[in-house]
Formats: sequence, structure tokens, C-alpha cells
Amino acid sequence: MFLTKRKRFIATSLILSLGFLGIQFLDNQYRFLAIGGLSLLTIILFYWSLYEGLSFNMTLLTFVLPTMFTVGVGLFWFLLPASVFTRIPIMIFYGLGIYALCLTMNIYTVSAIRTIALLRAARGVGFVLTLITSFLVYDTILSLKAPIISTALLVSAVSFPLFMQGFWTIPLELEFSKEVAIMAALSSLVMGEISISLYFWPVTVVVGSLFFTVAVYMLLGLGQARLEARLFSQTVREYLFVGLLVFIGMFVATHWGG
Repeated sequence: MFLTKRKRFIATSLILSLGFLGIQFLDNQYRFLAIGGLSLLTIILFYWSLYEGLSFNMTLLTFVLPTMFTVGVGLFWFLLPASVFTRIPIMIFYGLGIYALCLTMNIYTVSAIRTIALLRAARGVGFVLTLITSFLVYDTILSLKAPIISTALLVSAVSFPLFMQGFWTIPLELEFSKEVAIMAALSSLVMGEISISLYFWPVTVVVGSLFFTVAVYMLLGLGQARLEARLFSQTVREYLFVGLLVFIGMFVATHWGG
């Protein structure tokens, strides 16, 4: 039976939410594998939902954010207290997030072919969801308390696809863009360098994750402004002002004692 896009989006959200619920009944030793399987299912269901606008070109970047959102929420789940009052809201948040991603990625794939009025709104939603996903993923990475080099490499590796899809949403070109790739690589390198500096800063996991997220906000925002040819001095000052405020907040919130 043929389903409209809207119905496919709803089905995708429900199926993934139920899959997320099912993971909670597995033993801890199987949950990481289950999250990997759910991430693969996310790609399959998003392909089913968006197949009209997809091809073997840059539109495949629309899989990045939904997949990483699933991974981020799934891994962040393990850090939460085993309470129904904390986990049910997260499940509702995940289902709504997946539905919002379906709508947003659909607008991207359509806009890659023709201009539509909802594109600017979709970019705003995509930007916010990128920041949320970034926080969840970086929070998990910092919680691992891995060695400095491993953390830096992991942060850079995770950051690259996030920046790649974030920058691509501006030109929405079907062909590979060297400029977008270089900007994503440089931004990912900066994120790795930030992780090295934070290694010597006695911040908590949450504060460190927030700092990473603000760094993504600044780099992605400035990069998108550049791609839109709107990188004015006022824009740069606004982003730097936000970064300075967060830096001061981190400094004040840090316990510098032994």
C-alpha cells in the first residue's frame, strides 16, 4: 500500500521510538550492539522516507544528522539515572526529534533540486538539531575519559560529518564541493585542538560538552555565513561575543583547587 511522505515520516518516528524502547529490555552487554543496529535501521528508514529526492550524490549527507542523533541519544541514555521520570521524557524527545529530522531532511532534498519557501526555516531547525546532537555525542566522548590523543581523534572524527552536512545545507549542491569539505576538515581540526586544551582544564563533563557545543555553534555559524556571502564584521563580533561569554562562564564554574 502506498504511503504519503507524511505517513512515512510518522511511521519512521514510531518504529525507531519502539526500537529505542526495546533496547532497554536487553542486557547491558548487548545494548551497544543494539544502538549500532538501530543506527543502521535509521539509515534504512530515512532512505525509505526520502527516496524520491535521494541519489548517489551529496543528498546522502541527509543521513548524517538522523544517524548521529540516534547514536547520541542512545549513548546518552546510559548516563541517565535508571528512573522512569528521566527516561520517558527522553524517549518522547527522541521521537519528536526524529519526526522533525524527517521534515527537515525532506526540505533539504527537495531544495537541492528546486527552491522552496520553507528552506530557511529548515536550516534553522537543522542548525538547532545539530547543536543538540553535538552536545549528546561530545558528552558521551568526554564521559569515556579516554587518553588525550584518543579523545582528540574521536572528537575530530565525529565533528567532520556534522560540519560537512551543516555546511552543505547552505549551497545544497548535488556534486561534491571542495570548499565545503575543506571548511569541514578545518573545523574538525579546531574541535580536536579544543579537546586537547580542555584535557588540561579541570571542567566537568557537562561544562566541557557545553563548551564543545558552543564551539560548534561558532564554527558552523561563521562557516554558513561565509558560504552565504554574509560574513560581515557585525556577524563575526556576535559569534565571538557568545564564545567569550561561555569562556568566562567556564572559567568561573571551574574548581581550580587540588
